[in-house]
Amino acid sequence: MTPIARDPLWPRADMWLAGEDPEPDIMVVGVPSSTASLSPSRADLTPGAVRERLPRFSTYHSEYQVDFGDIPVADIGNWAVSELGMNEMPAAVEELARHLPDTPLTLFLGGDNAITRPLVKARSEELIRVGVITFDAHHDVRSLVGGPSNGSPIRGLVEEDGLPGANIHQIGIHSFANSAQYRAYCDKVGISVTTLRQVEEIGVEDAVGNALTSLAERCDTIYVDVDIDVLDRAFAPACPGAQPGGMTVRQLANGVRLCGAHPKVSAIDFVEVDASVDPNGLTLDSMAHLVLTAVVGFAARQ
Repeated sequence: MTPIARDPLWPRADMWLAGEDPEPDIMVVGVPSSTASLSPSRADLTPGAVRERLPRFSTYHSEYQVDFGDIPVADIGNWAVSELGMNEMPAAVEELARHLPDTPLTLFLGGDNAITRPLVKARSEELIRVGVITFDAHHDVRSLVGGPSNGSPIRGLVEEDGLPGANIHQIGIHSFANSAQYRAYCDKVGISVTTLRQVEEIGVEDAVGNALTSLAERCDTIYVDVDIDVLDRAFAPACPGAQPGGMTVRQLANGVRLCGAHPKVSAIDFVEVDASVDPNGLTLDSMAHLVLTAVVGFAARQ
């Protein structure tokens, strides 16, 4: 990427992330794993690649008149998990996540969606008190036979880890991206599903607000999984699972901002971007925009 001229009156997001505050309010962690991807992917390259896009972004959100440049942050870099296989990665990621310092909000840069399950497990020993919101085109309840792939994190959390289905809200589920059998499974175990059509009918603010309110009533902490393939493929061509007819970046950003603002949201992951097939950086820029919008949301907690 061509170097960008620096303007002292135009602070950039990469400089904010380099702050290394000893007592951060926000922690950023790269989880570069893609060995569990059902479709071949180099999502392990994405944490580093998305950081490289940050000089294109300022710390100021003009629409909300929020400058997050003073929010204490620490970027601990990437965990050394990229070479671990599908069956070894989850335990390693869970162990690393359990030893993270306690901060109000942790942002995980993936990696594929297989990292979500161990990161949720690390939130608490009692998953009955943990809520999960997924922005996703897919239900992610594929069979666990063959290993914990990026297509099965939700099923694994429910069937093997003890997360109640009622503690899961899925937002943005697409047409032609799932099966009737997988939807029936979600209904059977009590997962709340808001399709993209329903998001358009009630608005993303209400869809997300309803999920947050419902989970906050019975959960001590809420984990948010942002699968970038919920976006229309026009905005995310480097997501193997993205299809036409998905969310716009603005819709998803509004939802992510609301999650970042909620005091019970303790962690958000951003997953499923394959940096190796994004030559013009469009998908990486979409992901960077979403990550920074979560920080803008967090600023509303202050």
